[in-house]
Amino acid sequence: MSNVTVAQKQLDAYNAQDLDTYVSYFTMDCVISGLNGTPTETSRDALHARYAKAFVQFPQNKAELKNRIAVGNTVVDHELVIRAPGGEQFEIIAIYTFKDGLISRVDFAK
Repeated sequence: MSNVTVAQKQLDAYNAQDLDTYVSYFTMDCVISGLNGTPTETSRDALHARYAKAFVQFPQNKAELKNRIAVGNTVVDHELVIRAPGGEQFEIIAIYTFKDGLISRVDFAK
């Protein structure tokens, strides 16, 4: 699978709140961080725990892809996150770094 395909499949799983499928697109030692910040998660298990809580807290949460750029082992997504119909909305940039066909790092700018 191409990096763009993996990026789309993980976004589709995120929007379906299919947690196990979502985390399957990440390496076991993946790193999640705010842009230029300290990592918040440093493993697939930690990512699973983070989104298990998020999906319970925001059961209607969706991310709408606004734009995607792919260069080498990096895919950058511009997304509109909608917590619930009529609820909180915000834009993010997700910078995905790939290793061996999986996402090894995500840096979020918000």
